[in-house]
Amino acid sequence: MTTAVARESLTELDWIDALRESGPRYDDAIAQLHGLLLRAARFEVARRRAALPHVRGEALDDLALQSADDALVAVLAKLDGFRGESRFTTWAYKFALLEAAVRLRRLAWQGREVPLEPERWELIDGGAGSSPHRDVTTRELLGALQEAIRAELTPRQREVLVAITITGVPIDVLAERLGSTRGALYKTLHDARQKLRRCMEKRGFDMEALP
Repeated sequence: MTTAVARESLTELDWIDALRESGPRYDDAIAQLHGLLLRAARFEVARRRAALPHVRGEALDDLALQSADDALVAVLAKLDGFRGESRFTTWAYKFALLEAAVRLRRLAWQGREVPLEPERWELIDGGAGSSPHRDVTTRELLGALQEAIRAELTPRQREVLVAITITGVPIDVLAERLGSTRGALYKTLHDARQKLRRCMEKRGFDMEALP
């Protein structure tokens, strides 16, 4: 039986060296790292579980374990990206938080419809306490913006813009539903926003006036 290396004895360089080796030292480091990632994933699941009252404890435990497993793979794949700007354990911990958050968002949207068409959303309210003049100005701006969304954007740009910025669909959930990637959707969203800004500015609207 191998003797586990105490976590306190591992410096930042020790972690990197151990995870690049093979044999007992590597095995011990992997076991310690997975334990750390599992604690992080369980923390994130516990923090967000109120948003998923229909999910039972066993399913949440499985989700945390899957998140830790995926986070471990991600950490090992990105060891060269660790620059020592924070503690290695702090850097690795964030991978598990992210994996758990992504899985929880997907679970929360499981079975839910993702509205993609601009006809499905209402104009934003001007807000309580705003002046009548501001109410009129805001309604005009938002009406023109909705028209520009329909007229200027491609169907794909409309889908992504409406889902992410108006309906509030998490980008990882949308990427899964559309068979795309986060990067591709961010690019589509950026292009759509730039196109709308140019269109609205040509029509004399101040985009900074949006609530």
